[in-house]
Amino acid sequence: MLRILDARTGEPVPAAPARRGLTRIEAHASGLDPTGLRVLLTADLLVRALELGGTPVWTILNAPRDQPELRTAATRLAVRPFEDDRDLASGLGESQVLHVAQRGAEGLLGEGPVVSVAPAEWVAGRGRGEADDRGAGGETVDTIGAGAGAGAGAGAGAGAGAGAGAGAGAGAGVAPDRTDGPAPPSTLPPLLSDPSVLRLALLTVPRSEPARLDPAVLDDAARSLARWRRAVAGWARRPSRPVPAEVRDRLRAAWEDDLDLPAVLGVLRDVESAPGIPDGARFETYAYADRLLALDLARDLGGPA
Repeated sequence: MLRILDARTGEPVPAAPARRGLTRIEAHASGLDPTGLRVLLTADLLVRALELGGTPVWTILNAPRDQPELRTAATRLAVRPFEDDRDLASGLGESQVLHVAQRGAEGLLGEGPVVSVAPAEWVAGRGRGEADDRGAGGETVDTIGAGAGAGAGAGAGAGAGAGAGAGAGAGAGVAPDRTDGPAPPSTLPPLLSDPSVLRLALLTVPRSEPARLDPAVLDDAARSLARWRRAVAGWARRPSRPVPAEVRDRLRAAWEDDLDLPAVLGVLRDVESAPGIPDGARFETYAYADRLLALDLARDLGGPA
């Protein structure tokens, strides 16, 4: 059973207390910026994890602005589509509402648990080994979202728009990126030029830690993703074998423990190099995990060896 950490109480709680009961997930994004993208991704991971556990889910997007652009970005990030009608499930026996929102918006989301996520920010042009974002004269170098999210108080201000109009229910909170406002749309193409790379870059960072995105981080994610896709395409040429029971248990234990995606990725790295696992089993393991990760790991199947 998926359990999420309630930021209100500091205690883990079931994400879907009524097994197989219909759960509504509301994603509250304050704008088209790196944190807004992280809100969408967190909501999508919650949807996928619940569905893998047999819980029916439907999702709503709440955003005070940039709704069409956010929906377009969500599609590119392989986020499940949002419903247009928030009252769609009113007569379908809905058992719980989960809100995915910026940290600090807990008081605006009605009753229920809240999962808090640390800030995300994009630092353009930052190279490897640089100590910070400052240029020689001390100025900030092309930092998107610099300045806010240093604490819960800043997050509360950023979350005000996201939480407006939210109904009662549970919540999964996503912290704002360090910004005084949404990043201009012109700054997002570097992040969305390869959405799977951005998705992997965000998945590698625990939700409790800031996600600092720069060209070096995206390059690392791109190399890892390309390596895994090549490996999956190669393993697919071998006879299929089931996912080892121990590996399946480790994967589910990781994502059911407060959506610990870095631990899920750690299991995949172990399977990639562990001796004694048939290549067919490696393939099935990656295909199984990709139902949650949505990284299109089998994209290169059928390509040249």
